Amino acid sequence: MRGVFVTGTDTNCGKTEISLALMAAWQTRGARVLGMKPVACGCDPSPQGPRNADALRLLAQGSAAAPYDLVNPYAFSPPIAPHIAAARAGVEITLDPIVGAYRALSAGCDLLVVEGVGGWRVPLSSTLSVNDIPTALDLPVILVVGLKLGCLNHALLTAESIRAQGRPLAGWIANGIDPELQAGDENIATLAALLDAPCLGVIPWLERPVPEALAGFLHFEFLERPDGANDAAWPWIPASWRKGRTHSVGTGQ
Repeated sequence: MRGVFVTGTDTNCGKTEISLALMAAWQTRGARVLGMKPVACGCDPSPQGPRNADALRLLAQGSAAAPYDLVNPYAFSPPIAPHIAAARAGVEITLDPIVGAYRALSAGCDLLVVEGVGGWRVPLSSTLSVNDIPTALDLPVILVVGLKLGCLNHALLTAESIRAQGRPLAGWIANGIDPELQAGDENIATLAALLDAPCLGVIPWLERPVPEALAGFLHFEFLERPDGANDAAWPWIPASWRKGRTHSVGTGQ
């Protein structure tokens, strides 16, 4: 399976924006990319059933059309924790539909960006958590760190848990979500020193983030290393995608 799982330090840390930016960046390199959000809450009603705004954005960013039910297999209306929303709907979240949807989407693209819900350890049922999804899909993980007071603890604990679950942490992205954050640069430097994973980009706070613009803040040098140092985390990146280079210009807020 070819893809990456995007998790975050918390709800509203910017997972969707970063997922869209990753999709846009890989698309500029000639890859056919699709997005997926296996579990979503806070969905709006529609004649076809609940629809999630983030999942619809991933669907729209995709390189090809895809059925919504594959992009978002579990959609719940209340904006609450997924295991509670599922219980209220009389549904049990299981991995088989997610794995099946991932395989179906993978057949139509080169790479699949899978966005989690909430943080890394959010419960999905009495026996499942978000971290079980990338394990079932055998995906490396990108950690989105929402830059705000408290993010250092959240990021370090999340990275520790990712590794404890046996998932490769391919890298982390600092995302400016608080325009009033003090000591932003120092926070980023601390993360760089302690996370023991490559920083894949620093996104400043933007009022109107656009995927193609955000992609310009990502640095994809880790895809272009001639010595193959990152092959363990990215064993499936074809050399033909390693053309060109985006630039990093953000410094955080």
